[in-house]
Amino acid sequence: MRDLELTPRLQLLADWVPHGARLADVGTDHAYLPVWLCLHGRVVSAIACDLREGPLARARETGRTWGTESIVYRLGNGLAVVSPEEADTIVIAGMGGENIAAILAQASWTADGTHTLLLQPQTRAEVLRGFLADNGYAIRREALAEDRGILYPVMEVRGGKMFLTLGQRHGGAALLQDPLGERYIIEKIIRLQSAVAGINRSGGGREKGDELREILTALLSQREEWRCANGL
Repeated sequence: MRDLELTPRLQLLADWVPHGARLADVGTDHAYLPVWLCLHGRVVSAIACDLREGPLARARETGRTWGTESIVYRLGNGLAVVSPEEADTIVIAGMGGENIAAILAQASWTADGTHTLLLQPQTRAEVLRGFLADNGYAIRREALAEDRGILYPVMEVRGGKMFLTLGQRHGGAALLQDPLGERYIIEKIIRLQSAVAGINRSGGGREKGDELREILTALLSQREEWRCANGL
C-alpha cells in the first residue's frame, strides 16, 4: 500500500523538498505531502500544521492510513506553532497569496537565509511576490504546475534581496523558461482586458482603470520577453 499519488502541484512541491529535510507543512489539510515525503524517505522529520481541528483530524487519519507514525501534528495559526530550529524547509501551499504573506509577516525568522520556503499560492500570486521583494526574500526559482486545467505557480524562496518589475510581479518572477509561462501570462492579460473593458463600460473608476492598463502593458512586455527567451 505504498502508492499514494499526489496532485501535480503537490508533486512539484515534493520534488523540490531537499533530501533529508526537516519539514514544516503549514495548512497541511489532508497531510498528503508530508505523508508522501515520509513514505519515500525524503525527510528526517515532519510537522503538519493547520489552523482548524477538522483538517488536522483528516491529516492524522491520512498518517494512520499510510502508517507514517513519525509526523507531528499541531493545531495553530501559521508558523506560530513552529520554532525556527525545528524546520529547515517550510511549505505553505493551497491558500491565497495574501494569506501566505500574512503568515510570513508574523514569522520574520523565515527570512534569515537558513530556511528554504516552498510557496504555492492559489490566488493573488502577485501580492505574494510583491511582499517577498519588499521584505527581504528572494525567489530562487519558480515553476508552473497544471492541475485540473488550472496553472499554479510554485516558488522556492530564501532570505535575500530581489527586485521585480511590474511584469514580473504579475507574470512570474522566474518563468521565462517555463513551457507554460506564455499561457500563464496570456490568461492574466485576458482577465485584465475584461476588467478594463468593464470599467470602460461603467464609465467610472478612472484611477483603477489606469492602474490595470499599466499592469496590462507590463504583462504584454513580459510576454514578449518570454517569446524572445524561447526563440519565438
